[in-house]
Amino acid sequence: MTETKQSRGFAGAVLKLLRAGDYELTVTGRTQVSPHYVRLSFAAGGLLEERSLHPTQWIRMWFSDGDKLHQRGYTLVNPDRAADTVDIEFALHDGVASRWAEQAQPGDTIEVTVLGSNFALPEPQPAGYVIVGDTASLPAINSLLSAIGDAPAQVFLEAAHDDDKQLPVARNAEVTWVDRRDAGAALVQTVEAAAFDAADHFGWVACDNRTTRAVAKVLRETYKIPRKSIKAQAYWVA
Repeated sequence: MTETKQSRGFAGAVLKLLRAGDYELTVTGRTQVSPHYVRLSFAAGGLLEERSLHPTQWIRMWFSDGDKLHQRGYTLVNPDRAADTVDIEFALHDGVASRWAEQAQPGDTIEVTVLGSNFALPEPQPAGYVIVGDTASLPAINSLLSAIGDAPAQVFLEAAHDDDKQLPVARNAEVTWVDRRDAGAALVQTVEAAAFDAADHFGWVACDNRTTRAVAKVLRETYKIPRKSIKAQAYWVA
């Protein structure tokens, strides 16, 4: 019997033309961090060997859905080039990625592509950081917090579940958890209410698409952070 290869569709064709790097990760372990959050450990399949690492670095993972594969971006957690290992953390919700993560067991494999992740810490160093996200972007936020050392950071995180507020956040940053209400409006309002003159700060935002746009506007107009000093990227579509 001939095996039918699943299609990556148009996105896969474009990535191939751009000479993106393809790898296969193998699950080696799983940790249920909370009822709605899981960490999977992987053998990295050479992914880390020839690539420099940067804070908030992410890869494209390909998840099966019938005869098609769908890509989703996930942050590298605890990358270890010498050991050729990496962790990926999943905020669990309805979707092809979450369904795969909930069922994944040691020995399972998944295809990934490396292309598009690009971030460097701002130079000169800002006076501080205003960081806004949710559990989907928490791995990237933890990566960023670890990279900026002792720099002041005010962090706002949106919680979809009560147990989200127990998830570990890197270092002793000032963290404000906000329950998700009104499609992200509660988070936007909380960020705006805490505004101060942050013209010498750097803003980093990663929520759903609508909330990301709204928060970025607040950082520009209310916090007075220059547009060039804001990194805003939607991590999912509401």
